[in-house]
Amino acid sequence: MSGSVNKVILIGRLGRDPEIKYTPSGAPVAKFSVATDEVFKDRAGEQQRRTEWHNIVAWNKLAEICGEYLTKGKQVYIEGSIRSRQWEDQSGNKRTAYEIVAREMKMLGSRADAERDSAAATAPPALSGADANNRESPAQAPSSPEITDEDLPF
Repeated sequence: MSGSVNKVILIGRLGRDPEIKYTPSGAPVAKFSVATDEVFKDRAGEQQRRTEWHNIVAWNKLAEICGEYLTKGKQVYIEGSIRSRQWEDQSGNKRTAYEIVAREMKMLGSRADAERDSAAATAPPALSGADANNRESPAQAPSSPEITDEDLPF
């Protein structure tokens, strides 16, 4: 195989409401966290649960959709890719952060969940960038390097 693949699929619950900011050029960016749980048995046979937190970044139209419809606790499907960022902290130590750049988002959960939340009651139970843009393909994050880490308003 000559190519490579960087694809992530997560199903989890939002840890906080999305934070929406704008780059200097006006592009919307949404940041939020999603928790996934893994249940397993330890060596003693006891059931354990491990929660993993994932930092999610969405751009452009998908960022606007996330900001409008997602709230803490909602279950979502996120599809995207892993990106790492490196920087030096105040002490001069090299640090690395990993985040998921979302390319597609679908709201999950029951209609009862949606009806309890007045904002979600007006939204369809599953919403992706494709639904919001009335196109066949999902809303895409920018694939060109025109937006860099320096553009991030966070």
